[in-house]
Amino acid sequence: MQNRFTIHPSYKHLETEVKNAISNFNEYSEILGAAERNVIKIVKIGNIKYTIKSFKVPNFINQIAYRFFRKSKAERSYLYANKLLDLGIKTPFPVAYDLYITPFSFKKSYYVSELIDCDLTYRELTTDFTIADHEAILRAFTKFTYQLHENGVNFLDHSPGNTLIKRKQDGYEFYLVDLNRMEFGVMDFETRIKNFAKLTIHKSMISVMSNEYAKCTGGGEKEIFDLMWRYTQEFQNRFYRKIRIKKRIFFWKKKYKTIPSDSPI
Repeated sequence: MQNRFTIHPSYKHLETEVKNAISNFNEYSEILGAAERNVIKIVKIGNIKYTIKSFKVPNFINQIAYRFFRKSKAERSYLYANKLLDLGIKTPFPVAYDLYITPFSFKKSYYVSELIDCDLTYRELTTDFTIADHEAILRAFTKFTYQLHENGVNFLDHSPGNTLIKRKQDGYEFYLVDLNRMEFGVMDFETRIKNFAKLTIHKSMISVMSNEYAKCTGGGEKEIFDLMWRYTQEFQNRFYRKIRIKKRIFFWKKKYKTIPSDSPI
């Protein structure tokens, strides 16, 4: 098996250390998140902490696709992170990616980025309405999403766990993570509103976001709310329908024994 390693020019001086960190991935014990499909571990190189995301080996069809026809999730994460930074959109700084391939198939891949010490993620907004600045964060997040759309960024995984939030004296900073599914280009009105569909099941949050997005765009608040709420319900219905089907097929698996009460992602 051979590997294809790419490191950001800014980190060229740490190439050996980064390669060693990837090689020793299994020895690190500090895991970030639930680690159901892909595993993210926190490592320290010098005095700085980084995350290494190990992507699950894809199914047979995707092993062929990623080997010959499509960029891997790790490579896309790296490329999209650089593109976002060029557009002035924050994301953990992309350090490197590493691909392991055979002559005829794709196997493992890793993505390395700087660790962001955030205060919360959007997910907490969906579960804790006692957060003192809850509405202020939600409105600032909506403005941030509007700026994504204005820059032609359609973040297809715009979901509760994929935006990190840092409080600043003059407001908030938002960092996008889990970047491998994005589209770039001019977004029409319905595509923009549909981009909110995965974020929350709570009508009160949809009300705040639609109000703020109307302010950003100059559009009609009721039209935006109705469409945002419709897309949210449609997504929820599709998601839980898939869960019910998977529960019947994979009834022995723990993750399908209960359906989460909130965020589907």
